[in-house]
Amino acid sequence: MSDHHVGMIVPSSNLTMETELPRMLHNRESVVPDERFVFHSSRMRMKHVTPEELERMNSQTERASLELADARPDLVASACLVAIMAQGAGYHCHAEGQITGVLRREGMDIPVVSSAGALLRGLRALGARRIAIVTPYMKPLTKMVADYIEDAGVEVVDALSLEVSDNLAVATLDPQDLREHWRKVDTTGADALVLSACVQMPSLASIQPVEDEAGLPVLSAATATVFTILTELGLHPKVPAAGRLLSGAVTMTPAPRPSPEPTVRTAPPSAVDGDPAMAL
Repeated sequence: MSDHHVGMIVPSSNLTMETELPRMLHNRESVVPDERFVFHSSRMRMKHVTPEELERMNSQTERASLELADARPDLVASACLVAIMAQGAGYHCHAEGQITGVLRREGMDIPVVSSAGALLRGLRALGARRIAIVTPYMKPLTKMVADYIEDAGVEVVDALSLEVSDNLAVATLDPQDLREHWRKVDTTGADALVLSACVQMPSLASIQPVEDEAGLPVLSAATATVFTILTELGLHPKVPAAGRLLSGAVTMTPAPRPSPEPTVRTAPPSAVDGDPAMAL
């Protein structure tokens, strides 16, 4: 039996990443029974996406990374997709580099992934150039996410905003409802459907059923994160009933390790002023 230790940095109000990721990797044991995953989490205080809370949460990155370094994980995953995307195009590179820098100062040269970067990498691995997305966010935040994705070279042909502003309420949304929500999205010409462009909105139970019905690859921020975690650990990215990205038929090479704390352009605070209570 081989144990893989995964460290996760999560917003304090996020309830989903610590359920969906372990569930997927536990399901993987049915096809790869000799591998087991152990999770260790550190939380950064965040309830609403406002400029002030984003700044406070970002200031906690070093503390959260140091806490995880003490557990000596094999990989660290940052699960705060929207908080990263709200900072402006390419900010996931800075976030991954910042965590990498902290870990290296603690003598650890391990992979670091972010859910924001993982979603982009998953789309590239699928060869998706045009996508549709479903989010729980208010419309201004959904546009921010779409702009971030489009800056990375992937066109967002349509988006559905469920407009749930409270982050804890997002975690309680029924994933089964996504089997109907996706029908409101125009997927004409799309190469893939992102059923949950949010690490807080549960979607795992609907990924495979919607993919089977829609006839195109369906993924989420969570499935893309698992795909990237497995890839960076040098493991075959296969999880049963979790969509084409995790079918075992899609692979990619591990990414080069980021330079510690690179300088990246960030968006001005006004970029998140449109809604004072937007869910992560």
